[in-house]
Amino acid sequence: MPESPLKSTHEALNASFTDFGGWTMPLKYGSELEEHRAVRSDVGIFDLSHMGEIDVIGPDAGAFLDYALISSLSNLKVGKAKYSMIVAEDGGILDDLISYKLAEDRYLVVPNAANTDAVWLAFQSRVGDFDVELTNRSEEIALIAVQGPRALEVLEPLVDGAPGDLPYYSAGEMKLGEGADTIDVIVARTGYTGEDGFEIYSSFDNAPSVWDAVIGSGTPCGLAARDSLRLEASMPLYGHELTADITPVEAGMGRAFAKKEADFVGKEALTGREPSVVIAGLTSQDRRAAREGAEVYIGDEKIGVVTSGQPSPTLGYPVALAHLDPQRAEIGTDVEIDIRGRRYPFTIVETPFYSRKDS
Repeated sequence: MPESPLKSTHEALNASFTDFGGWTMPLKYGSELEEHRAVRSDVGIFDLSHMGEIDVIGPDAGAFLDYALISSLSNLKVGKAKYSMIVAEDGGILDDLISYKLAEDRYLVVPNAANTDAVWLAFQSRVGDFDVELTNRSEEIALIAVQGPRALEVLEPLVDGAPGDLPYYSAGEMKLGEGADTIDVIVARTGYTGEDGFEIYSSFDNAPSVWDAVIGSGTPCGLAARDSLRLEASMPLYGHELTADITPVEAGMGRAFAKKEADFVGKEALTGREPSVVIAGLTSQDRRAAREGAEVYIGDEKIGVVTSGQPSPTLGYPVALAHLDPQRAEIGTDVEIDIRGRRYPFTIVETPFYSRKDS
């Protein structure tokens, strides 16, 4: 099982570990609630080295990604990032991922850890006659995230560059440190918490130096806090909201290819498709949280199933995401969720549940 280059660092911090996407990663270091709150009010530091990294380089790099993914990547400006999806021929979602355009002929694609192998195989099968070189660097590149209201304050003094000048969903090659100890990094203004923040890509060898540079100014945070943070921000998680059984249409990503002229894998299956479900938000004034798999009802009619749910540490009441019947998912609709044989009242609400004040 692959391990983060920071494994010994996490052990020294008494982290609890979990298997995530085939990697041994920190679940939490102490209180996941305190880690969650640190990101919302201050700054949290995450090791995300389990995420995949695939280099796409060559004259046809943009055209290849246009074909391989549902979005248009060739027209992306250098330094910008785009959230997209890769689908099978039948339109089923294989993964959601972020692509960074680092040069006209160079992209860095970041799939989810559990789906990196599937994305890599799909990319290889789609190369065809494109003049492009693919390199799977998932066990060479480490990723450390700095997330929270103080993220820029923490990072800015550490890098030779201007992270504060990066708009949301953009990236730049910078240097971290001073003098002979300078480290080449890619700094991206992206994240999965609903807060402002940055993700720092470095080599595995340099990961401990990056971690040491930022950890003194923040709280180490594990995957448990990352999950509760992304749920409050209503960000979908593959294997929960997103699966191979639904398409980008159900996931609300139809706009990504609505005006796309280039051919892409899955185009025929997605064109003109009506959603079979929608991903909707639910909240309750009751204290009982709905968990994944709980069924959603209006009267005796089952209208969907919960995909993620837990109490919101920030809001103080339960939140959930669910796959619902599109005809029954109107905002403001009162529903009931079956939690261990008893039904509890919930209401369909607009998402995200939480938005930072400056967003």
